[in-house]
Amino acid sequence: MAKKELNDDLFAGDSISDGEKKNKSKKNSAKKAQSAAKKAEKLAAKRAKYEEEIKTLKASIESETDANKKEELQKQLAKAKANLEKVGKGVNIANDQKKIIKSVVAVVIVVALLVTYVSTGLVRKGFVHSTLQWTTHLTAVTITSEDGDKIKVPVSTYNYYFSTTYNNLMSTKQLYDQYGLDASKAGLDVDFDKSLSSQKTTNEDDKVVTWSQHLEDMVIKAIEDTYTFYNEAVKANNGEEPEITAEQQKQIDDTLGKYKENANKYGYTLSAYLVKAMGKGVTESVFRQESKRSYIADNYRKELQTNNSKAEITQEQIDTYKNEHLDDLKSVDIRIFEASNEDEATAFKNELKKDGSNFTDLCVKYAPEGFYKDFSKDPGSSTQLYVTKSALQNAGFAIATADNNDAEEDQKTYSGLDWLFSADRVKGDIYQHSTTVVYVLEPARLSNVNTVNVRHILIAPEKKGNESNAVSASQEDWDKAYKEAKDVLAAYNKGAKTEDSFAELAKEKSVDGSASKGGLYENIYPNQMVSTFNYWCFDSSRKAGDVDMIKTEYGYHIMYFVGQTGTPVWEFTAKTELQNAAGQTESEKLDEAYTAKVNWFGSRYFEKDVDIDR
Repeated sequence: MAKKELNDDLFAGDSISDGEKKNKSKKNSAKKAQSAAKKAEKLAAKRAKYEEEIKTLKASIESETDANKKEELQKQLAKAKANLEKVGKGVNIANDQKKIIKSVVAVVIVVALLVTYVSTGLVRKGFVHSTLQWTTHLTAVTITSEDGDKIKVPVSTYNYYFSTTYNNLMSTKQLYDQYGLDASKAGLDVDFDKSLSSQKTTNEDDKVVTWSQHLEDMVIKAIEDTYTFYNEAVKANNGEEPEITAEQQKQIDDTLGKYKENANKYGYTLSAYLVKAMGKGVTESVFRQESKRSYIADNYRKELQTNNSKAEITQEQIDTYKNEHLDDLKSVDIRIFEASNEDEATAFKNELKKDGSNFTDLCVKYAPEGFYKDFSKDPGSSTQLYVTKSALQNAGFAIATADNNDAEEDQKTYSGLDWLFSADRVKGDIYQHSTTVVYVLEPARLSNVNTVNVRHILIAPEKKGNESNAVSASQEDWDKAYKEAKDVLAAYNKGAKTEDSFAELAKEKSVDGSASKGGLYENIYPNQMVSTFNYWCFDSSRKAGDVDMIKTEYGYHIMYFVGQTGTPVWEFTAKTELQNAAGQTESEKLDEAYTAKVNWFGSRYFEKDVDIDR
């Protein structure tokens, strides 16, 4: 796995307040949609894993003659079925997903495009029977800035964006269908097996349009957004196209490498394959150009956001934010366990002692077989320090799910969170909500805990396929990683034992994305990182210079505690959100400065749902 992926997956997720949810822009909505799709894909992978496990166990039970072994296999089968059921319940569909999915118009990043298989016609409906390479010179859309800049976007580019938008929407719809969920509640009131021009939907302006027109509008908006920021990036770089990162270039090359493998299987050149899979004029050169421009646009958007987010924030603004978001900033300390089903949660609660002393033992008892059963032996895996409501929601605990998920966001109720954050809570309170069991260590309060700076070295075992973590790695690989981590720790202890010497080891040995910075993470706030990482960082006994080794789902981490920052988490959160809002406002102004106009003649060659709408 690439270092960037390891770096990203280590994070548990940022918190978002209700007020920000109401005011999020289309760009933030699109990012949320992409994040939701990524999470759904991970759930789909888990589901497939458990389904395969169930199939294997059933076969083993049928062939097993020893009664004791058969009984053990049946227990494993019951556990696998429970895990499968849990995965299905793990997909929570918020009502505001309708607007989110309907506004997937942000920069189309190439890694979000699924690999298509020409022989079966998966993802796209059929083939494009005419290459029409001259479409790279036929204008589809003209993007005009308020300064008079004109960008003529060719039909081949439109077809590239049509393919990515179409594929992403269809894949998302398939995920909803796979879990038996009502996709119409997420704005996907469409049947991709029927003519898109014969189906109606309501767009963001509350106008009834055909799905064919709605899809075209989404594509145009995606092009406008990308070329707005691409054009500004070029202007800011003295008229020269900026370079993308080595990692981004690798993503493009790797994706095209996968396409080429498929093309060779079916006797196509890479360009011919892309035209078949993505549309008229979408050759390799067009693919490379548009995916690179997408990255350039996204990089500039982030740069703009970062630069503008350095706006001066006054103490008065921070205090106002605190008063307006006090409930969102309050946190609790808890032990928490998510059971496979409600029966196990009930049994867990009934066995839990009043002093909570057997919480870890019960975690081990009720955890699924495999990695997590062993992992549960570490109290840090089930301890949440300074956890907020939004952090619990982002983590997907049942206690943080809405009672009325179909309601509008401002009408939703959360009885589990209401109980946990009530002023009536005291240390030692025990509660079960659906499949979640919690034990209160510290009731809700506005904590003055500081953000912290740490360095770490990640030694990860070999993983299977494209899995993001190492949960399914073999015990042999875990043992190998453990030995390597111990050797790295020993090397540190034999050396100067300074922060600088640790940083040099991180650059040399760590496989995390922070390696180039000496393993440094700054301003870490509670529950930003995965559980045991978070637990180590915010242990009340932690002091500058502490070094230790911990285990997470991603491998072994040699930790170095740099120290507290002196900034309370709530204040850091307030300042960050205020700065982000300032930066987002600037991005929105830039969005409004550009407009897109469709060329009538060029639109005659726009890609369509080729098997159905023609």
